[in-house]
Amino acid sequence: MNGNSRHPLPAASEIDLSRWQRQRRHRVMDWIVALVCFPFVFLFIVAPGGIEEDDGVLSRSDIPSLMFRIFPGLLPEGSELERYDNVFEALFHHPAFGLTAAIILPGLTAWAILYRRTKPERLLTLAVVMLLLFGNFAPIVVALYSYAAWFTDRRKLVGWAVAATAALVIGLWDPPVTWLGVLRVGVGVGMPISLGLWISTRRLLIASLRERAERLEREQQLMAERAVAAERTRIAREMHDVVAHRVSLMVLHAGGLEVSKAEPAVVQTAAQIRDTGHEALTELREVLGVLRDDSETEAPTVPQPVLSDLDRLVEGWRSAGMSVRYERMGSAHALPALQERTGYRVVQEALTNAAKHAPGGPVRVQLVYEQDELVVTVTNGPPAAYKHDELGGDDAESGTDRQGNTVGDEEIGDHDTAGEASAPVSGFGLAGLRERVQLARGTLDVSALPDGSWQVRAVLPENAEHRHAAAPDAETEIGP
Repeated sequence: MNGNSRHPLPAASEIDLSRWQRQRRHRVMDWIVALVCFPFVFLFIVAPGGIEEDDGVLSRSDIPSLMFRIFPGLLPEGSELERYDNVFEALFHHPAFGLTAAIILPGLTAWAILYRRTKPERLLTLAVVMLLLFGNFAPIVVALYSYAAWFTDRRKLVGWAVAATAALVIGLWDPPVTWLGVLRVGVGVGMPISLGLWISTRRLLIASLRERAERLEREQQLMAERAVAAERTRIAREMHDVVAHRVSLMVLHAGGLEVSKAEPAVVQTAAQIRDTGHEALTELREVLGVLRDDSETEAPTVPQPVLSDLDRLVEGWRSAGMSVRYERMGSAHALPALQERTGYRVVQEALTNAAKHAPGGPVRVQLVYEQDELVVTVTNGPPAAYKHDELGGDDAESGTDRQGNTVGDEEIGDHDTAGEASAPVSGFGLAGLRERVQLARGTLDVSALPDGSWQVRAVLPENAEHRHAAAPDAETEIGP
């Protein structure tokens, strides 16, 4: 392409079949233009710079072109020219020149037109030469239009326009400057360039609009995928927080009823309820694995329980046989909704883990209202039949080390105590809890105590939104 900048293809989705169809259409159009230009190239070689016709009488032109000024013998003289009936016969007065003008030069022009979109220098060079020697307008009109319409190098376009203007002035010298000369420059140079630039601008505009539409479509699809992923995460979190906890409580009640009652029918019914709850939790764990998404996209949530509902939550676990001590310290007051919901979920998750992994052990729930933050602490003692110091709270569920760091999402084995079967483990409790606390701009610490107890401690700042807005991102570089 010799340094010329072609326009980019309008659409990436049309690169296969559409590109082939477009190239084929362009090739057909080039052949049509070449065939149409063939007779005009021949005609403008002898007119207006060679022969004129007035009432059927042929005569030499008053404004001869450069070729006929240098070689006047290529055409018959005035008296001899009157004997010819048409221009074609007069042109073959000199056979070699007649063959060149009628066949070779039009054929070369048609050949160059076929490459006007890929190698425009061929047509432009031939057109300037023919304009200089014969004052032939046909090739230069096609050449300048094609370059302006299909290429973006405006400096070369200006250069070719200046060369064509100089060739036109020299080839058809007509002193002094007349309106006819100005009209020739306008028609032969200005008009094709203007039309080509308009076509080029329109093509660029259409390509830009098509690219913008495709980009918007891709962005819309990406936003839809993100919304679906966020909704899946929200559904998984809600199923874990609501359904899993309630079913776990039901399983514990059924297990207690099975142990405490002596009637065979009651024991059988309780065992069936417990088994059904186990199956439901196992299937729920599989559903959560499908719905779970690792992204931290914050999804909109429906209204959830807050700190004022903790009394009802604690009473529910007490009725299930758990020893729970609930304390509130400091000046209790209303907190932002995000902190209220997060504090409730921390307590709910910790109580569920204590029931699963430390059955029979005492649990202490403590809420401390400090000046600008809420501290939620849940401590569960070791189980009644303590086996080893790795049994306990949230770590056993989510696979963490003694410092509370996640080491994997694989399921940790259920810890049966005194013959009681614990509920199946989902593996997502701590992960979801950390997500909630991080969204509230708080911190979560899960650690083991020396006596075998486990402690879950969450610190939730009251003005998390204001802190987040005031503190710039440490990874964001602000430059000039």
